[in-house]
Amino acid sequence: MSDAPPLALYRRSLGNFRDTMSIVKRRFAVRPARYPRILWSVWLIAWILLTVATFLRLDISAGEMRGEWSSGFARFTDFFTQFGLGGWYLIPAALCLVAANLTDWRGLPRHGRMIVYNWTCFAFLVLCAVGLSGLAVNVLKYGIGRARPLYFDSFGVLSLHPFAMDARFAGFPSGHATTMGAVFGILLLLFPRRWYIALAVTACIASTRIFVGAHYPSDTVAGFGLGLAFAVLSGLVFARLGFIFGQAGSKLPVRKRTFRLVPSRAPRGRASTADTVEAGVDQTQIP
Repeated sequence: MSDAPPLALYRRSLGNFRDTMSIVKRRFAVRPARYPRILWSVWLIAWILLTVATFLRLDISAGEMRGEWSSGFARFTDFFTQFGLGGWYLIPAALCLVAANLTDWRGLPRHGRMIVYNWTCFAFLVLCAVGLSGLAVNVLKYGIGRARPLYFDSFGVLSLHPFAMDARFAGFPSGHATTMGAVFGILLLLFPRRWYIALAVTACIASTRIFVGAHYPSDTVAGFGLGLAFAVLSGLVFARLGFIFGQAGSKLPVRKRTFRLVPSRAPRGRASTADTVEAGVDQTQIP
């Protein structure tokens, strides 16, 4: 008697999960922990100095100017600030992983497996970069307990209430800006030649937190840098394991040629030799 569909899906999902975990575990075991020598201390100091400079130069002005924007600009920022919510990125990534885990990988053609595999890796990268940075920023913001600029008249620019567990005192760093920093980091790693476009878009969305009165400029700068750091760290780990990226000596991870989220179109007459080579990745990558 054949398995009922729910039971078959459960077994397939469990089998795919076990296969994936065994691949990750094996790669951690056989691949040495060699990471590029990035001057983290220099970047950390630069991040701190930029945050402090922003605090000294802009925060008081931002507190005094809150609510003074035109109604049209206020509606504009209220709309675009929503795209800094982590749910826009975490929920689709989680659904993608669920769908991939329920897929019969072995029943797909080789190129189909590569596409599903790449989407799985991409979704997990988003969960790591956006999700982990989101957890970190919530611990920090409630641990520090800085009052938001909405309460500038009552508490001033630097009023700290550690572990008050009150949304009024959860200003530093900005969670939305952290999400945007992580998104920028992911785009930077995947599309390094278009980094300026990604930076412009994500920085603009992060800055809306200032105009809606939810955060000071220094909150936004600190959050953006935090998210970017988590994205780069996630990319380095993925490169070590051979997922999405390859290691490039002392530089940031480099996206593999085999990483495509849509099927490639090979020119006629060239029998997609390149695609055949690119599809022939280490079979341990595909559950």
